[in-house]
Amino acid sequence: MDDTDLFAATPRLTAARPLLGLTILVVEDSRYASEAVRLLCLKSGARIRRADSLRTARRHLSVYRPNALLIDMGLPDGSGAGLIAEAAAAQPRIPVILGMSGDVAREGEALGAGADAFLAKPIASLAQFQAAVLEHLPERARISCPEMPAAELRPDPALYRDDLAHAAGMIGGELGDASLDYLVQFLSGLARSAGDAPLSAATDALAEAHRKGRAPRTHLAQVAGLVQERLARAC
Repeated sequence: MDDTDLFAATPRLTAARPLLGLTILVVEDSRYASEAVRLLCLKSGARIRRADSLRTARRHLSVYRPNALLIDMGLPDGSGAGLIAEAAAAQPRIPVILGMSGDVAREGEALGAGADAFLAKPIASLAQFQAAVLEHLPERARISCPEMPAAELRPDPALYRDDLAHAAGMIGGELGDASLDYLVQFLSGLARSAGDAPLSAATDALAEAHRKGRAPRTHLAQVAGLVQERLARAC
């Protein structure tokens, strides 16, 4: 069934559920951020599939072609830019390819790799999410979306704790340059998605020190302390 058949088979489209019948593959390593997107998809009527790494995403894409592909720019096994480039070059092309990151500086990287648009995390509103997808689907582009802050679709806080526990495990292990880079981008996106300003600021300071080649021990210890504080608070 091609895309035209799919649109014809979904006559119950409304402004409240403009993505009804679409399948969206979200490539995101954070459980908290993935749940935030799942809630947006659920509210919009779309089906969601999730991959937490480039490897898993490629396995999904070898089996089916989603209508939209949302790719986090920093993944445990590499940059999302490579997957964006592969998806953009594939024939037939996935109709909508969006890059995502808590670091807005990565927008150019995502667009340069072939993404149709970029979403900064946390996604500001349901309407912004829907519009980013609908803009590249001509058959649905005229559907207007109601405004609703994404904050009203808050993921379960337990998922935030799960992600923090994952970060704590990384901090407690061997951190080379590559693994420290990954830790920084993971925690930075997570803290922004959860609205955790102190952790976000501490992670930014760690990233800046690492970028400038300074010994990151002090900043890493501060980040580790904040992570442990939040995990202890949840007990």
